[in-house]
Amino acid sequence: MDKNTLVGFLLIGAVIIGFGIYNSPNQEEIARAEHYQDSIQKVIKEQEVKQKLAQEKAEKKALELDSTSLFFNSLKGENKIYTLKNEFVEVSISNKGGRVCKAMLNDYKDQKKQPLVLFDGDDASLNIGFEGKNENIMSSQLFFKATNVTDSTVTMRLDAANGGHIDFDYKLIPNSYIVNFTVKAEGMQNVFSPSVKTMNIDWKQRARQMEKGYTFEQQYTSLTYKPVDESFDNLDKAKNDKETISEVLDWVAFKNQYFSCVFMAEKNFEKATLESNMEQKGSGYMKSYHADMQTAFDPTGTQPSNFQFYFGPNHFKTLLASNELSLTGEDQELEDLVYLGWPIIRWINRWFTINLFDWLSSWGLNMGIVILLMTIIVKVLVLPTTWKSFLSSAKMRALKPYVDKINKKYPNQEDALKKQQETMALYSQYGVSPMGGCLPMLLQTPVFMALFFFVPNAIELRQQSFLWADDLSAYDDLISWSTSIPLLGNHLSLFCLLFSAATIINQIVMMKQQNMGDNPQMAAMKWMMYVMPVMFFFIFNEYASGLSYYYFISSLIGILTTWIMYRMTDEKALLAQLEANKKKPSEMKQSSLLSRLEALQKEQERIQKERQERMNKK
Repeated sequence: MDKNTLVGFLLIGAVIIGFGIYNSPNQEEIARAEHYQDSIQKVIKEQEVKQKLAQEKAEKKALELDSTSLFFNSLKGENKIYTLKNEFVEVSISNKGGRVCKAMLNDYKDQKKQPLVLFDGDDASLNIGFEGKNENIMSSQLFFKATNVTDSTVTMRLDAANGGHIDFDYKLIPNSYIVNFTVKAEGMQNVFSPSVKTMNIDWKQRARQMEKGYTFEQQYTSLTYKPVDESFDNLDKAKNDKETISEVLDWVAFKNQYFSCVFMAEKNFEKATLESNMEQKGSGYMKSYHADMQTAFDPTGTQPSNFQFYFGPNHFKTLLASNELSLTGEDQELEDLVYLGWPIIRWINRWFTINLFDWLSSWGLNMGIVILLMTIIVKVLVLPTTWKSFLSSAKMRALKPYVDKINKKYPNQEDALKKQQETMALYSQYGVSPMGGCLPMLLQTPVFMALFFFVPNAIELRQQSFLWADDLSAYDDLISWSTSIPLLGNHLSLFCLLFSAATIINQIVMMKQQNMGDNPQMAAMKWMMYVMPVMFFFIFNEYASGLSYYYFISSLIGILTTWIMYRMTDEKALLAQLEANKKKPSEMKQSSLLSRLEALQKEQERIQKERQERMNKK
């Protein structure tokens, strides 16, 4: 491994550090939020009380003013709940507004080991608005009557004074997390203008904090949406954000790290205004979401408006299977809710990492052992490129005495070009490529980066313990304290400490490989190689312990592999082989890289010579 290899490692580290910093919240904001947490919560509660009083006042006023309304008899009623359930999910429907008021997942637990509730009560609201000739109809203000009630179906009917009605039909699909939802008007033709072709949907939800680590979960919690015939997108995860979307949408998702509530429309959503606001740490919530949009509505009742809800886990294959239940018959690409990285990395995760993980998990092993086996398998698969990189570094070390002679021959800066030319000529004579150690390592990068994206999104690691870590999807806080320290928080992740220490050891091994010693040109690089693990620690301290554990194991295996290869390599025999190659130049194939470098050097030498001649003429 040569200087270029180290540069490659630094670039890889820079990508990881940059990604971590980009996704990390502002520390000043965190400190300020914690400092004013009590007062902020007090203000929030006061605002909630004011909003509730204002809403009650508005509803009371509606009762007083709307006595001539077609739905006057629906303005009063007793709140009743109807539950639809299958083996996976329980969905509660309220007759007030005819909406889904609660979703509970049977196979998942919250942090108190109770069945996980995605939302309940005032956490969420859904108002469907219809523009009538004489009055606007707001579903959230009205009481519906329940009919066709079974364990998997219910029809919420809104009766009108003219004998017509609007039905909200709900059907929970067996063996799924999907709820089919239909809106249909009967006998309401005279209530709406013939020009009415749409209805308005106002959907809100406060996303609960589901996981142990607020900061880490916040990075993966976002309002996500998918435009028709395009890839998914999301609002800003790190700050308050509001956008008016010009594209027509297949679906909108209120997403947590591991769970999502998705609203899909057969005729799509349009004119959508989406909003996401940050919730304060300690409030029990991550973000508050709001989607205001329109969709097709036929007031004659000939064509019902069909929708689907998904209330379930962000599990790749579960979401993939849910696509097959789509009302449109088209792929909804719900699996995009599990972010697996950039295109090539996503491809590796989808077709390799997930299948390997599922295969190992099917053995019933602890998830820590699964990660260990995955790491070993990945290391074995990339071993040929690792060996090629190591062998290239060994050749560079063998030629180092010759390179040192060239450096002594040209100590002055003005001779840098000549020194470079002779060095490249030396490599060419012995058939060694200075990039031979870097390129194989770069080829490995997508595989290692794939696991960087996969582990934080693997719901299978959620609440799975290993050694001292009680949850591999969150930080392990074996060492913790009450006061939050800037850049560090209130804990030390032991796996993160081990990962950082192993990285430092790995860097030392690499430097010894390079025989960097007292080389002043490498001083800055050596300094950076020690700084990187420290930066890793501050970034990964809040990350999933499963990810730090993976990198720790990967570093240990890397150190062991390097030591074994070093013991297997006879550098004297390698130098003898290089000397033999030098005596057979006709049998040696010069790399295209060396050829390009030599051509570039000749061109530089020509330009420098012409410049010198022009200066002499002056």
